[in-house]
Amino acid sequence: MRISLKPFNSFNLECSAKALIEASTPEALQHAWLEANRQNTPVMILGEGSNVLFLEDFDGTVIVNRIGGIAVTESDTAWHIHVGAGENWHKLVEYTLNNGMPGLENLALIPGCAGSSPIQNIGAYGVELKQVCEYVDCIELETGKTLRVDNATCRFGYRDSIFKHEYQNRYAITAVGLCLKKNWVPVLTYGDLIQLDAATVTPQEVFQSVCHMRQTKLPDPRVQGNAGSFFKNPVIGEAQAAQLMQTYPRMPHYPQTNGGVKLAAGWLIDQCQLKGYQTGGAAVHRQQALVLINADNATSADVVNLARTVRQRVGEQFNIWLEPEVRFIGHNGEVNAVERIS
Repeated sequence: MRISLKPFNSFNLECSAKALIEASTPEALQHAWLEANRQNTPVMILGEGSNVLFLEDFDGTVIVNRIGGIAVTESDTAWHIHVGAGENWHKLVEYTLNNGMPGLENLALIPGCAGSSPIQNIGAYGVELKQVCEYVDCIELETGKTLRVDNATCRFGYRDSIFKHEYQNRYAITAVGLCLKKNWVPVLTYGDLIQLDAATVTPQEVFQSVCHMRQTKLPDPRVQGNAGSFFKNPVIGEAQAAQLMQTYPRMPHYPQTNGGVKLAAGWLIDQCQLKGYQTGGAAVHRQQALVLINADNATSADVVNLARTVRQRVGEQFNIWLEPEVRFIGHNGEVNAVERIS
């Protein structure tokens, strides 16, 4: 009998797996992985399924990482937080603020588990995980050996890390170590946050502003299935950005410290008049064009076809080819998302 994966993907798509195991310890996770390998079946590790698109039924075992626990130690200058990979990310943000440890407030309401945060190097409103991540604890799936990966070794990039490359199929994340500095400095560079006064603002006010922005602009996955931002914000060359600014002087753009200019993918999609555009049961959200939603019993094919249309329209108008931030999962495991929508 197959197991439904509908409760385990935030797109709320009908799909299934041959087996599903919830693991609450690193040992249980590794044991489930070894058992799937012994049976020669595909295996994947899932958090809360908030950044995946199942293209079809999965022909193997899904292991749901539910390793819990939060422990805090303190130094003169910072709080050091050790978080189990299965802890809910937003609840962790609330926990730190409620206990007087600011630093994560800009990352409020990002869906998913703590263990997924370093994989994508999650970020929002001017803050990325790499700025607060001290280490990532892993277990080597073949051997059960534990490994602590420091910040530099994680090779954090824009929505990228070593966990999407060399470590992807070799290690599973079991915990994340965060360092929150006691000399808190608010980051007020994006959205409604720019209206706040850096001299008087509190971490709680930043948190509330971020939550308000996300709740008013982004759909609740429990109401309309979605995986948050579907596409990455593209980073283009300075010359191309300058050329586009001549045509679109009000285009949001963010020069990067390491060169290039980041653009807002949602703005690009909106300029193509795609808000509300629907393919089958999948649609572009009317408030935030960066989000694709399950509007009416969408299939994975509907979502893929919609993503392909969005990418094509933006490419034709701006000569910028968007890449999905969401991971595409086929019947045997992850597949190349860009290839699927090209």
